[in-house]
Amino acid sequence: MQQSHAHPIGGKWPAQFPQRLQLYSLPTPNGIKVSVMLEEVGLPYEAHRVDIQAGDQFTPEFLALNPNNKIPAIWDPNGPDGQPLGLFESGAILVYLAEKTGQFLPQNPAQRYETLQWLMWQMGGAGPMFGQVGFFWRYGGKDFEDKRPLQRYVTEAKRLLGVLDARLQGRDWILGADYTIADIAVLPWVRCLSVNYEADALLGLADYANVQRVLQAWLARPAVQRGLGVPAAAAA
Repeated sequence: MQQSHAHPIGGKWPAQFPQRLQLYSLPTPNGIKVSVMLEEVGLPYEAHRVDIQAGDQFTPEFLALNPNNKIPAIWDPNGPDGQPLGLFESGAILVYLAEKTGQFLPQNPAQRYETLQWLMWQMGGAGPMFGQVGFFWRYGGKDFEDKRPLQRYVTEAKRLLGVLDARLQGRDWILGADYTIADIAVLPWVRCLSVNYEADALLGLADYANVQRVLQAWLARPAVQRGLGVPAAAAA
């Protein structure tokens, strides 16, 4: 079996346990998705911190695994048919881990596609739009004199939160009674609006009662609590 250190990324982030799945990440919303998923499914893994401030994501070793130079990425020495597999894009990783373990992605075809629908909603809508709010409200864009970009993304973020709040009315989770990769994808981004972007008042987050209820239920899960700290605590 090919082991994790056989991949170029092992030259920069040596694996202490090369037989385990290797995670390269940070505690961003997209990174948290994967560390939470790994904690939820119970797969043995080893986490490595990718310091994007130091430019780790542009090193040849990281680019050999993810040419798109973004976290998270994984290297699974025990992939399909026993062959190693490297993956980037958090949504793709969630689907892979769900199928590998048979957890958090319904087998019923209709429910499966409904889950994937909400995963794509996060990947194409909530994630990018919430991220732009963060840029224009908290980070580099906050100093722009022209506030129209901020207002454009605030308006869209509020619309998306309204869509999610309506979906969660009378439901425990996005799919209903069953917790899925849709929740694992969406809720880190909802958390980020408050914890990282400090946009509670800007977006009126308290007004989305169903979103807040489900977010709190998610944060109370032991696997979530473990997963939130994994990339931050991982060795560089």
